[in-house]
Amino acid sequence: MSAQPHTEPLAEYTDQREHEFDLIGNERRQELEQLAGYVRLKRGRGEPVQLTFVCTHNSRRSHLAMIWAAVAAWHYGIEGVTTYSGGTEATAFNPRAVGAIERAGLAVEMTTPEPNPIYHVRYSSEAPPLICFSKVYDVAPNPSEAFAAIMVCGHADENCPHVLGVEMRCAIRYEDPKISDGTPEEAATYDERCAQIAREMLYAFSSVQ
Repeated sequence: MSAQPHTEPLAEYTDQREHEFDLIGNERRQELEQLAGYVRLKRGRGEPVQLTFVCTHNSRRSHLAMIWAAVAAWHYGIEGVTTYSGGTEATAFNPRAVGAIERAGLAVEMTTPEPNPIYHVRYSSEAPPLICFSKVYDVAPNPSEAFAAIMVCGHADENCPHVLGVEMRCAIRYEDPKISDGTPEEAATYDERCAQIAREMLYAFSSVQ
């Protein structure tokens, strides 16, 4: 049986993040508006919205952004949005990041073994799971045309100057929670980054309606 999301804790988590919108500064809001504007444009044309979030290893920030963007679209009833993630190289969805989304109320099921397992991530019993595993950004099932590339780390942004098939590219950079790995602050750092990404994806999609 597939794991199911913890509906009430997840609802409380997203509500808390919505109440933190005032933490987002004006410069950051302008960056997030690029994402929101692309979604509005595609929806105005009646076209599907495909968003690929890119970081170097596709292990932490890109997965978190992919997941929370999907949750935000669902939360605000914005249909036709599909989210993806990728890296400039493939590693694995880091278990510390997996733990952070589980603590936020998402249901996670590992469906294939390591070293690069496939996870099914559920935010609603009424929606299909998100399929999460580490891959290069241009590898299937990621789209090869008519998509937006959102660069969530500086290294990927600087070392991936050309993304083939992209309609819109923007940078929304996040500090890598990897800096805390193996320290007493590890879980708190991952929870902080998870909350920041959730808050900002919710903010971006809140302006699409």
